[in-house]
Amino acid sequence: MSKNAIYAQSGGVTAVINASASAIIETARKYPKKIGKVYAGRNGIVGILKEDLIDTSEESPESIARLRTTPSGAFGSCRYKLKSIQESRDAYQRLVDVFATHDIGYFFYNGGGDSADTCLKIAQISKEMGYPVQAIHVPKTVDNDLPVTDNSPGFGSVAKYIATSVLEASLDVAAMSLTSTKVFILEVMGRHSGWIAAAGGMASNQGYPIPLIILFPEIAFDREQFIQRVQNSVSEHGQVSIIVSEGVTDKDGQFLTDQGRSDAFGNQQLGGVAPMIASIVNQDTGFKYHWAIADYLQRSARHIASKTDVEQAYAVGESAVLMALDGENSVMPAIVRTGNHPYQWEIGKAALTEVANIEKKLPGHFIDESGYGITQACRDYIAPLMEGEDYPEFRNGIPHYVQLVNKPVPRKLDTGFEI
Repeated sequence: MSKNAIYAQSGGVTAVINASASAIIETARKYPKKIGKVYAGRNGIVGILKEDLIDTSEESPESIARLRTTPSGAFGSCRYKLKSIQESRDAYQRLVDVFATHDIGYFFYNGGGDSADTCLKIAQISKEMGYPVQAIHVPKTVDNDLPVTDNSPGFGSVAKYIATSVLEASLDVAAMSLTSTKVFILEVMGRHSGWIAAAGGMASNQGYPIPLIILFPEIAFDREQFIQRVQNSVSEHGQVSIIVSEGVTDKDGQFLTDQGRSDAFGNQQLGGVAPMIASIVNQDTGFKYHWAIADYLQRSARHIASKTDVEQAYAVGESAVLMALDGENSVMPAIVRTGNHPYQWEIGKAALTEVANIEKKLPGHFIDESGYGITQACRDYIAPLMEGEDYPEFRNGIPHYVQLVNKPVPRKLDTGFEI
């Protein structure tokens, strides 16, 4: 007999996470004898805990297809981490109750490392509580820090956006540097891993060299060395563009911009390192500068998404459903790179015990000897992930994105649940 499925989005959304959602729903609809309805948790797992579910069967095939070209999280996301069974037994019992009440047999959780941990716990504890659910983690993170998989859906599009932005802003600075701005600073995401910062280095190449300085979280910030680098670049080229990761630390390993706050996953709240670096440049050199923070713009820029990224996001969603139908549990579809010239890839499989709460940092051999740039190996890795264009439909000069009905599923449980 068929069982229903439930899908939820978690953590920071991306330009392509909805492509995974589209794939899961479209693929499940091909197997009506095995999968009944596909529900979605409104605002991630919080929606499941609150029994606030969405019936995706009410959405037309056209709307589900258009999810592929729509950014953000169509069903809402959340930052909510389930604790251990000892600490949160009521929450796990609530999840099992919701699953059982709505005849859920498959759980697809689309997120990063913390989401993999949640997925693993649900697979284990639902079985212990007498209602086993097949839990499949669907990879997503702009930070590109998930282990096992070659890359994470979401990263390729961010890399393309950041490299493009650095290139275009650098051309602006070049035009003005003689009498005006000489230093441009762009802050990018990346708490502990410098993947996105490294992507900024793709703006410069042998055919079109641009003076760049990259500040990686993997390398402690040295003010004196940094300022010397800035002065040398301006002296030689008249300008410099600086890409700084939000997770840059000092020699003691402390974030330069630790705000003393944490999010729901227990991560320290960061942000504002660009103006800090700008202040240092101003104090130590007097050069005129401008700074910008990419923030949500970098992860929501569907208009310039990488075609490779879109295709991989769809592929992991499709594979998640097929793995579930094959009886898999506690696994994640992983992207496996099988060639670079030409770039080739396929979908493999990773056990969640090898994924949950494990962070993949930028390898040392991807950072050049100066500590302020990227190597050819890094270029070879990132370049194909940025390749290709997959434009959304445009109307009146702006993207025309889909807005789902998101019809609620009638609640069946008597009691609510406090988050």
